[in-house]
Amino acid sequence: MRRRVMSMLAAATLAATALVGQAATASAAPQQTAPQQSTPRPATSQPADVPAEFGTDWHDPITATPPVTKPSTKSCQVTLAETEFRDFTPYKGSYTPPKGCGDRWSKVVLRLEGKVKGRQFDRLGYLHIGGVEVLRTSTPEPSPDGIAWNVEKDVTRYSDTLRADQPVDMLIGNVVDSTYTGVIAVKATLTFYAAEPHAKRQQSAGIPDRVLTLDDGKLTTPRNSERVVAEVYATGSGGGCEEFWYLAVPDGVPYSCKGDGGPYREVQISVDGKLAGIASPFPNVWTGGWSNPFLWYVIPAPGAFDVRPLQYDLTPFAGLLDDGRPHQIDVSVVGVPKGQSGWSVPVNVLVWQDGGSSHVTGALTGHHESEPANSTTYTPGTNQYRLDAEGGHKLTVSGYVNTSHGRVATTVTRDLAASTTHRWAEGENDDALKGTWTDRQTVVSGHHTTRTNRTYTMDGATTLDAANRLRTVIDLGDRAETGRSTGAGGTAWTVLDDTYTGDASYTAGVPRDQRHATGTSRERYRLSGPDGCYDHELATAQGALTVDRTRC
Repeated sequence: MRRRVMSMLAAATLAATALVGQAATASAAPQQTAPQQSTPRPATSQPADVPAEFGTDWHDPITATPPVTKPSTKSCQVTLAETEFRDFTPYKGSYTPPKGCGDRWSKVVLRLEGKVKGRQFDRLGYLHIGGVEVLRTSTPEPSPDGIAWNVEKDVTRYSDTLRADQPVDMLIGNVVDSTYTGVIAVKATLTFYAAEPHAKRQQSAGIPDRVLTLDDGKLTTPRNSERVVAEVYATGSGGGCEEFWYLAVPDGVPYSCKGDGGPYREVQISVDGKLAGIASPFPNVWTGGWSNPFLWYVIPAPGAFDVRPLQYDLTPFAGLLDDGRPHQIDVSVVGVPKGQSGWSVPVNVLVWQDGGSSHVTGALTGHHESEPANSTTYTPGTNQYRLDAEGGHKLTVSGYVNTSHGRVATTVTRDLAASTTHRWAEGENDDALKGTWTDRQTVVSGHHTTRTNRTYTMDGATTLDAANRLRTVIDLGDRAETGRSTGAGGTAWTVLDDTYTGDASYTAGVPRDQRHATGTSRERYRLSGPDGCYDHELATAQGALTVDRTRC
């Protein structure tokens, strides 16, 4: 949320967001009712050890997300990369599987450690192994004295790729000059945990047999593929308006970020030109977002350090894909103005094979989509403007495969909806958005049904007063309910609720030591289900950690 406010901040050389390249947490970071309109929060007294305002150093970045659980079996570690990023030159290296932990692992954990000091934008980065994107991440903005952070991610699902020697490609695009001095130093490692003694082969429901990438947009699957899932690490980036796609307005409306149909965005995947999947993109906020990096110095927005890929169940197309020929796979983002860049959409394809058959046959039996909905209502006023936007789409695809264990029919239904209200003043110095996005999917495959209901919420406002004091107040929500059932049995539900609230202000247009910045932030991550519960809450004030509480 930068436009004119950000032009002032650039003049003051404030480190704000400029995301570049393609692209997890200071501990790792992975929907139903929108929060009420943001209102100023009353001041509260702080413990004596909390500074009155931000200084030159603050607590290292952390998140409330759960740590990756690790088995007690023997472990082996491999270093993927240890380098510094000063420009847009990718790191090129190589990977060799570890010796001593076997080639079937109970878990594989990726860890990224980073350090940066001085002044720097937030940056978007990626890590590829054998062409497979295993991590997309953004970086925190540093303090003058320097910060360190780390990200851990379970990457066991990429085991197929990790069983062979592979090239490593990593980039966190950066600019280092006399103003932006932060050199980003990183180390990326993989830790492999050996399978339990006498354990069954780990290629079960959770771990695919093959991990594939596209070859010039083409996909060739093994002829005995019985389940196919695509994952797309979709991010709006590049420092332009698609980084803030939820603020876009149609042509003719007086606002600096334009989108032909307004703010509705939908990430689509097609097979041989036929729509195969739809998804709502997550409204990522990077660590310079909403014109106010003081919000995110310690606690980033949900998902900022560990970008979650969108997943598409392409199993109804498995019979078509199993013909041994290459098939065209395309990913597009609905709503992006024609000819405008700003989205990165790398694709991995996860495949489960039928071990009892060399060739699985099948067919696509049903394909129905609703008419896409996208409407905007612009309301001008005296020094006040408003845009209300609604959008949505529904897709149902069915197919079957003839496997060694019988015919398995699969139906995938996905239903998307988005609703936003955007208000701003002349000059865009007062700017507010309230939005809710829902993404509901049901997969019925044989006797198994999986339902996933996701809701993302954003409710924020940035104001600039007569004293040039910029204030941002924001609430963010990432919520999901996932239910699985078999036959006539009940549904086992897992519920995730990750919420963030922040309130920060500073004097704009002045040198860093005259900003007198203050800010509070809070994240609470709750997860409950058949495997137990997790509940972790963090809070900060002026860069100091004031709450670190677990409840489960």
